[in-house]
Amino acid sequence: MLKKIAVRQLRLGMHVHKLEGRWIEHPFWKTRFVLDSADDLKSLQACGVRECWIDVRLGLDVAAPAAEAPATPARPPSANVSPSPVRPPAAVPPPPPRAMEEELRQAAAICQRGREAVVAMFGEARMGRSIDAAGCLPLVDDITQSVQRNPGALVSLARLKSQDDYTYMHSVAVCALMVALGRQIGMDDEQCREAGLAGLMHDVGKARLPLEILNKPGKLTEDEWKQVRMHPQWGAELIQGGQGAHAAVLDVALCHHERMDGRGYPRHLPAEQISRLARMGAICDVYDAITSNRPYKAGWDPAESIARMASWKGQFDEPLFAAFVQSLGIYPTGSVVKLSSERLAVVSEQNAQSLVAPVVKVFYSLRSQMPMSPLRLDLSLPGCTDRIVGRHAVARGEFPHLDAIWAGQEVLSAAGR
Repeated sequence: MLKKIAVRQLRLGMHVHKLEGRWIEHPFWKTRFVLDSADDLKSLQACGVRECWIDVRLGLDVAAPAAEAPATPARPPSANVSPSPVRPPAAVPPPPPRAMEEELRQAAAICQRGREAVVAMFGEARMGRSIDAAGCLPLVDDITQSVQRNPGALVSLARLKSQDDYTYMHSVAVCALMVALGRQIGMDDEQCREAGLAGLMHDVGKARLPLEILNKPGKLTEDEWKQVRMHPQWGAELIQGGQGAHAAVLDVALCHHERMDGRGYPRHLPAEQISRLARMGAICDVYDAITSNRPYKAGWDPAESIARMASWKGQFDEPLFAAFVQSLGIYPTGSVVKLSSERLAVVSEQNAQSLVAPVVKVFYSLRSQMPMSPLRLDLSLPGCTDRIVGRHAVARGEFPHLDAIWAGQEVLSAAGR
């Protein structure tokens, strides 16, 4: 049974199920654990979080009156694949909307902590330890709330990753993309969290790959490629053997490389046997992969990536892909566009009412072939005569400070970029 108590009531032997408040405010990335360390108890009571949930079936209850014997901790049940993770039985109101600039600062902190969490998760897997899927839910909650406050901030920022960070930040980015797509197609909060958790863990099987293959800067050999193609099966095995595993997360790990035309892997499933969540995972995984800098290639422009994905017939679920475009915008944040005024601009924010008229920052004059001081321009405002006439293919190294123009150098530094 779950019970909400004040953090000051915590004592050793309790099973902490969830900490109230934002995940980045406390020092624990896993929040489902038996409190058996005096140092952890002290850290919890000093971190500023005031309330938490405990599970009295798996640990001690609040202190009983002197006349009563204290409760005895029950033995935790063995890990099994279950339909869905246990959630606190309380409705959480949606967070209020937040301006892009403000949410970007929050998203930068989530990206940093998210990277640490995924590095730790991969490290556990490499050492042969089980994966605690339920322990990742606090991170998924923070990502979900950020996407709810401002869908474009974390989704756009998580795309920016160094080559060395790709494997870990890819998981954070796919989590955010899954939540954004889930919201677009009308999933409720719990379904969005489930989609986010599946996105966060979809590539955990890559923890079993040798690092020299995972980070190889050149083309893979046939034998190395065969090993890479094993990661969906390995991921499903790691998730199934861990704590808090459930069917939807396992399914996305196993099937995110399946295709609608049956030419995917590892099982070459026909479309009717691929779940909606796995179809979503396939779209989100590919988009982040092709827009990110990899050890062997530079990432494509976001708008160019959307256009290319739209041309790959038979790979994706078309209605879901259309919803994905709606969630990101025809010109996703970070895209370089050409304006009718013969200037270049980078998309900095979406306008939900008009996907072809986002907020941009003008930074370059094509007439003079000279950079300009960045100028914010909302193309949807009445009286604005400028408009987007097409994408601009950015040559590698052409505009090295492009990301700082739309996101801000302070935000990039906070995100570790």
